[in-house]
Amino acid sequence: MAEPLIRPMREGDLAEASRIFRVAFGTFVGKPDPESFAADRDYVSTRWRSAPEAAVVAEVDGRLAGSNLATHWGSFAFFGPLSVLPELWGRGIAQRLLEPTLDLFEAWDVREGGLFTFANSPKHLGLYQKFGFWPGYLTAVLSKEVAAGAGRCAKFSELAESGRVDAEDACRRLTDSLYEGLDVSREIRAVAAQGLGETLLLWDGDLLDGFAVCHCGAGTEAGREQCAVKFAAVRAGAGVSGRLGGLLAGCEGLAAERGLRRVTAGVNTGRSGAYREMLRLGYRTELLGVAMHRPESGAYNRADVYILDDWR
Repeated sequence: MAEPLIRPMREGDLAEASRIFRVAFGTFVGKPDPESFAADRDYVSTRWRSAPEAAVVAEVDGRLAGSNLATHWGSFAFFGPLSVLPELWGRGIAQRLLEPTLDLFEAWDVREGGLFTFANSPKHLGLYQKFGFWPGYLTAVLSKEVAAGAGRCAKFSELAESGRVDAEDACRRLTDSLYEGLDVSREIRAVAAQGLGETLLLWDGDLLDGFAVCHCGAGTEAGREQCAVKFAAVRAGAGVSGRLGGLLAGCEGLAAERGLRRVTAGVNTGRSGAYREMLRLGYRTELLGVAMHRPESGAYNRADVYILDDWR
């Protein structure tokens, strides 16, 4: 096998990079037809369109062999999905794909980097530990059937341009109050620009109590008949559980409006307050993974932080 060529991902790579992602993960989890894994979802094209500078591919003998994508949330960043063709596993390609990604983390000067991976895979844990990432708490991806009479929140898409700027600023102030420098403005803009779903805003007068960046339906990170919370946060302090409940009710309302059956959201179990509140609200775990961190401070995975996010 020739030495892998690592280069930036281009638009012409998207279809094949998406196929390799499905085959790689489908093979690992043992699907009879690996290419059918997450066939109704798009984790590659949507992220590349949001940040093409943060996506790389590996070529071997002139054909695409794998890819990796990074996501930059201000003072925090994570990478994934990282995928390599199964017939090329064990050839060091994943390590080569990680090198430029971690160079990006350094250029972004993030306080901490992270990833989500299989908690039961020594192979995955060992790979990422070579690069200084160490496992922390489990991360649960939970889901719930949409209930009748769900709630409603204000919508970013219905704001005038000046209102959108103000809303982004309010979201940035809220996340900064929970973890200094945390900023998901790019996620908000990507959802709006690509028509992936909606950003919901929970206001108490002029004070932003919480917000949720949601993907909706097939062709997004949610998949068919689902509303996926990519990121959500609520203001800390007295009443925080009620604020999270109100925001999730708004997500259910959005799903109902769009004819979707389920709401899904990820939460690290280190954020024990948010995790327990989701269970109390009827959300049930459908997938467990582990968060890995470099350095291993746990970032915003604290009991009093009510953030929901999905690093897959």
